Amino acid sequence: MTGAPLRIALISEHASPLASLGSVDAGGQNTYVANIAKALAMQGHQVDIFTRRDDRDMPTVVDMRPGCRVIHVDAGPPSFVAKECMLELMPAFASQMAALMRHSVGYDVVHANFFMSGWVGLRLQDEFDVPLVTTFHALGLVRREHQPDDAFPASRIGIERVLMQRSDAVIAECPQDRLDMVRLYGADTDRLHTVACGIDREELAPLARETARQRLGLHGDAFTVLQLGRMVPRKGIDNVIRALALLDAPARLLVVGGDADKGGGTAAEAKRLRRLALECGVRSRVDFVGQRSRAELRWWYSAADVFVSTPWYEPFGITPLEAMACALPVIGADVGGIKYSVIDGVTGLLVPPRDPRALAASLAYVDAHPEVARAMGLAGLRRVRTEFTWERIAAQLLEVYRAVLTRGRTRRRRSLRLVPAGSTFASSTGVMACLH
Repeated sequence: MTGAPLRIALISEHASPLASLGSVDAGGQNTYVANIAKALAMQGHQVDIFTRRDDRDMPTVVDMRPGCRVIHVDAGPPSFVAKECMLELMPAFASQMAALMRHSVGYDVVHANFFMSGWVGLRLQDEFDVPLVTTFHALGLVRREHQPDDAFPASRIGIERVLMQRSDAVIAECPQDRLDMVRLYGADTDRLHTVACGIDREELAPLARETARQRLGLHGDAFTVLQLGRMVPRKGIDNVIRALALLDAPARLLVVGGDADKGGGTAAEAKRLRRLALECGVRSRVDFVGQRSRAELRWWYSAADVFVSTPWYEPFGITPLEAMACALPVIGADVGGIKYSVIDGVTGLLVPPRDPRALAASLAYVDAHPEVARAMGLAGLRRVRTEFTWERIAAQLLEVYRAVLTRGRTRRRRSLRLVPAGSTFASSTGVMACLH
């Protein structure tokens, strides 16, 4: 480790590192925060992760490992709240964090994840003169380009613009993310740093396919396609089902993730996908597995012949990396971070999003050329072990942290007017934070 140990506060208001992957609002950000925190702690730094309490029985402080703990912040009801409805809870969240920092501990750097965590970070930055680093994980204006019915408050865009200007550093997760920040927000390139996501080499590694299938109770030798992640429309699971129906050879699809049988935010999408599979004549070949623990994921990746991820858009996308870490070839949408992590023709194949025919053609090619598929899987394994380990990603983030500490807080040209703690927002179109 180079330099003195740091005290680092990671804010992840809706995405707890303790949540089950694939559950409602639990996806790549949860994985990112959990693993960054662990990797930083393993390098000797003290890391606290602040997330909103959504379960009254959860302890206030949970130790994840030496040097790394999760702190549950009381802001709103101690139950699930959709992230689209969480913005009005952030003043209470910020007040609790500020109280802790005034009366207990201080931090060398605050790293906010998502725009709402960034709003909290801005208050801490102003009150404690602490450097603020922001990772957005998704940008509101990019989302609106692909999802016109976006349910987030309109004030999200203004908050993101302020964060682009006021953060001491902004983390872009891939080249496309950086381009979008400049194109849509006019971001200052001097503040932008490209740092990707990663994989845990101990958690994810290749296993023998037949052994994995036996363990999971998957019988037969049918060509097996895996889709893993949150069950929401933009992930494009319907695209994979339609492609499956176009294949001449028999194949099966495993859909891992989502509270498919527990109601909640993904129940409607699960119902829609089951109905679509029935309409396409492939219902018997689509297995909706539901949520699985992190410890189980390597078995599901290893049991498949190919991993597919064809979202409409993707700020980064960790699951393709995880598949590659298990030596699985990836067919991904030619969007966002996927077109950065997957090298077309080398570690997998890239296809247009929402194009089941193109996806079916790529699936047929992988099925017909098992040696090519195996070579792609091994190339992907080499790529993630070289470029995308959490240890490497944490080291790159530390360079950013130390850079902002060395040069001090960037001079602010304008100040931010924050809504007082405990107040509510006048309307969905009101601007919670504005420059003056």
